[in-house]
Amino acid sequence: MTLKIDKKITGYAVVTEQPEATPAAEPRTAEIHQLGEPLSRPDKLVGNTYKIKTPVTDHALYITINDVIMNEGTPQEHRRPFEIFINSKNMEHFQWIVALTRVMSAVFRKGGDITFLVEELHSVFDPKGGYFKKGGRYIPSLVAEIGEVLKEHLHEIGMLKRPEQEAQQRAFLEAKRQEYLEKQAQAGDTAAGNGFPPGATLCAKCSTQAVIKMDGCLTCLNCGDSKCG
Repeated sequence: MTLKIDKKITGYAVVTEQPEATPAAEPRTAEIHQLGEPLSRPDKLVGNTYKIKTPVTDHALYITINDVIMNEGTPQEHRRPFEIFINSKNMEHFQWIVALTRVMSAVFRKGGDITFLVEELHSVFDPKGGYFKKGGRYIPSLVAEIGEVLKEHLHEIGMLKRPEQEAQQRAFLEAKRQEYLEKQAQAGDTAAGNGFPPGATLCAKCSTQAVIKMDGCLTCLNCGDSKCG
């Protein structure tokens, strides 16, 4: 817009536009997202107690896992672990076992997916070395043994599905195992105490001492894993 000045200019001043004042930002607080309300303990729980005997402890460990029944009386009724207790005459591992059971019980009561605990416990290795269970399965630590018990319990209540080999594959592996054992027997070798051929090595997939060289390939006679596919 143009303005015409008819009077004599006697002075001048520069005027700048003032920005509008912005209101002070209100302090924001972090939003807390609750993943789930912790479950409250009923007066009565159902559960299983498992006995394990390992070479690293002088006495057996008794592991009790109690379950809470969810959605009782509905088609969605199911059991899920609520708490875990471990008891033994051996007090050597008392402190860390109590700590572990309390943390695990807290995770159980929090709700949500708890199956990740199995893999976490399995991945703990004893620096002194692990041991073999009956059947040739390798256990890397006592903590991993507790993970084995938890996995078995989750199988029992249906939170984890048992890996099922096809009947045809099981029959094939059993036939190959018997064939291999017969050849070893003819050569004068006796079968190992775990039911697999002597000299079998550890399988990286199922942690069982059952890998032999069969038809030119390293093959596990327990789970069928083969280097040749």
